[in-house]
Amino acid sequence: MIARSDRRWQPRYFRRLIWIAGFLLAATLAGCGQGAAKFRASDITGASFGRDFDLTDHNGQRQTLADFRGKVVVLFFGYTHCPDVCPTTLAELAQAMKQLGDDAHRVQVLFITVDPERDSADLLMHYVPAFNPAFLGLRGDPDATARVTREFKVLAQKQPGATPGSYTVDHSAGTFIFDPQGRLRLYVAYGQEPAVFAHDIRVLLDAG
Repeated sequence: MIARSDRRWQPRYFRRLIWIAGFLLAATLAGCGQGAAKFRASDITGASFGRDFDLTDHNGQRQTLADFRGKVVVLFFGYTHCPDVCPTTLAELAQAMKQLGDDAHRVQVLFITVDPERDSADLLMHYVPAFNPAFLGLRGDPDATARVTREFKVLAQKQPGATPGSYTVDHSAGTFIFDPQGRLRLYVAYGQEPAVFAHDIRVLLDAG
C-alpha cells in the first residue's frame, strides 16, 4: 500500500506504483518458495536491496544496521505529519512490543523520516518515543534520505498543500524486519494486526 494524498496521480508516479506492486507480488511469491508458512508476513529472505542505512537518530548519534546486531530490527518509513498510516503503524508496533513481553528488549523499532525538511531531530525525539520509549527516529539530509529510500525501494513523493508548509508526502507503507544477524527477512504490508508482528518477530528471535 502507498500512503498518499488525494491529488490525481501523475503518469511517472503511476509507473512507480506499478513497479512497487510488482515488487510486492515478487516478494510474496518468493516467500511461497522458501517455506514461509512459519511466517505470517512476506518472506523476502535473500533480497538484494535493503542492505544498510547510514543516518542519525533523534539523540544525535550516527546509526547503521550493524549497530543493532543481535537484535531483530523493525524498520518503517514515514513522517511525523502523516495523518493516519504512520501513527497507526507505530501504535501497532507498540502493541506488538507489549505482546512480546520480556523479549521486547531484543527488538529495535526504527522510524526513518521521508520528510527531513520538517522532521527535525527534536521533533522526532518527541514524536517517536511517545509510542514506545525504546523506539528510535532516524533522519538524514535530503541526499541521505534519497539514498536510503532508493536502497529500500521506498516511494516518497511530496504533494503540495494549501500553503508551502502544509504539504503531504505519499510514501510506501510497508514495514521491513531484519533478523539478529542483520539480514533482511520480512516485509509486512500495511494494515496487519500487532499479533502478526509479534508472531514473526518471535520466530526470528527463537531462530537466533
